[in-house]
Amino acid sequence: MEHMYLPYTTSHVNGVPQESKLATYMKRQSEGPPVVSSLAKNLSSINLNDSLSISLKKVAPEFVPRCSPSVVAFPSTSPLTVTAHNASPTPTVPTYQEYVGGTTYFYAAPASQQTENNLSSSPIVGEEEPTPAILAAPSQSSMNIFSGSVGHGKTSLSQMNSSPASTNSSSLSSTTAGVSASDSSYFISNQLRAEIQHKNNLTLLQPDSSDLYPDLPVEVDNYHELVPLEPLPTTLKPHLIPYSTSTYKATHVKTGVRYCLRRVHGYRLPNSKCMVLVDMWKKLSHSNIVQLREVFTTKAFGDQSIVFVYDYHPDSETLLSRHFSQSDGLNGYSDSFSSNPNAPRPYSHSKNSLLRQQATNGMLPETTIWSYIIQLTGAMAVVHAAGLAARCIDPSKILHTGRLRLRISTPAILDVVTFDGTMSNPLSLIPHYQQEDLTALGKLVLALACRSLIAVQRDNLQTSLELMSRTYSSDLRNLVIYLLSNKSVRSVVELMPMIGARYYSQLDTVQYHNDILHSELAKEMENGRLLRLIVKLSSINERPELNMDPAWAETGDRYMLKLFRDHVFHQVTQDGRPFLDMAHVVHCLNKLDAGAHEKVCLMSRDEQSVLVVSYAELKHCLEQSFNEIVSAANAPKHP
Repeated sequence: MEHMYLPYTTSHVNGVPQESKLATYMKRQSEGPPVVSSLAKNLSSINLNDSLSISLKKVAPEFVPRCSPSVVAFPSTSPLTVTAHNASPTPTVPTYQEYVGGTTYFYAAPASQQTENNLSSSPIVGEEEPTPAILAAPSQSSMNIFSGSVGHGKTSLSQMNSSPASTNSSSLSSTTAGVSASDSSYFISNQLRAEIQHKNNLTLLQPDSSDLYPDLPVEVDNYHELVPLEPLPTTLKPHLIPYSTSTYKATHVKTGVRYCLRRVHGYRLPNSKCMVLVDMWKKLSHSNIVQLREVFTTKAFGDQSIVFVYDYHPDSETLLSRHFSQSDGLNGYSDSFSSNPNAPRPYSHSKNSLLRQQATNGMLPETTIWSYIIQLTGAMAVVHAAGLAARCIDPSKILHTGRLRLRISTPAILDVVTFDGTMSNPLSLIPHYQQEDLTALGKLVLALACRSLIAVQRDNLQTSLELMSRTYSSDLRNLVIYLLSNKSVRSVVELMPMIGARYYSQLDTVQYHNDILHSELAKEMENGRLLRLIVKLSSINERPELNMDPAWAETGDRYMLKLFRDHVFHQVTQDGRPFLDMAHVVHCLNKLDAGAHEKVCLMSRDEQSVLVVSYAELKHCLEQSFNEIVSAANAPKHP
């Protein structure tokens, strides 16, 4: 019986089984007969009946769990009672697999990966499908419960600028009670506002000093204020484009609009025949393609360069930087124990590399991958229908501009820099390039599913398809197989039956987000209407003089507008404190803009004059007084 316990006498080296090939590089612990004999002797002396009787006589102390104030206990509804016989610990440590000699081994992920996984419980779903703030359920701490009648959107300024404790202790009266400051009845949601402001900041961003980029020209053609959007290339690293390229943000001299300039270094345009393709790209417009505006050559950078001008989309990143780890090499193989780094790689290592990268990067939701497919196939369908080919379906050339929105960047560059002027028909190679687009799309989808760039290598295709089948549906696998097949003629239109009803989900998501943006736009439209009223009131009130009359702002119709200004903005409470209520301001301005016949009582500051007028009369006074100011502004100058 000694041979039965022999495997347990030696410990695994660094958690690697002895049967693994990795153990050949590690030092095994020595095995000796004395250990085996002593173990057999100890096992033979064990009496199961004695130990069972002793354990039954022992009474374990009652376990009383400690109650934490931050943990709420919920009654269990499961009929299964967990005991010492059926309890099984749930593995919470991330693991990765290794396939060696027909056996799959599981290992714990490194500590850095465990820490990263613990920081976010669902990094992929939360990252890839952000939920707008307007759809999020309000938390208990952001809700105020009050009695009495509720005014729509009554949010006081004191509530917006104070803590909940101070707000509750300094409530003015029952009329100031309203919803919490997080209510977005009048204003745009905080998340959307922060997103737009962040993009505006990136659009207006300029370097502090021109010394940071002394080699950049002040002006290139009709563009100035050039700012590099990526590190300037120091060496030639061709991937798709066989030239060094650099990207800049620039401002148009006449319009002030920001554009993205893609410069191809050291390229001299041999002839203008390729401008036919450029004109075709300029006419093509699609929501998932970065719009090409113009192409020109320049010597402003000190060499002969060609510049492609595109629309600028701030806060964008490529799919390469978003979904693929930059630390992993493209070959995915490094054996520190091998003296020959060029040795042939075992089949199991390629599969293990894919598994490790999946465990490190995490799996993308299938809905996200289908959303990418729908957007890219929609763009490719338009491009192919126009008689062109994208030729840039690559993770480094597809931009993610937020909210799962993709855009194909750098169109027309390869059509220009690889143009063969000796060909009689420059469009004869377009069908071949269109087939390459479909193949590149299949490789991109496979790489996204495996979260690895080495998944698209020829030696790893079969392994990658097997790994993809474990997690994703057969429809996704069939689509990739079709795109990577050797079929002579493939069409993007044939992908429509494979996508199927997922188009409806994508359309529903887009339209739902469109409804949210329309509702947010409606709020800002109303705010703009009220702003025009405030501008008119501010132009009239407290004006020093008009047409040489210093008392113009204090007499006639202007006096009623002055009292109305105090009624709206300068009210106080009974004890003399400022009465700040946003609902009161918006309510009065809306009635003024509508010209309601409702009466309002206006009182002077010394309480000696009281006027009762309607909002319609106030609106008439406002329009008449402002027209006087406009007439004085448009009057001809005196000689």
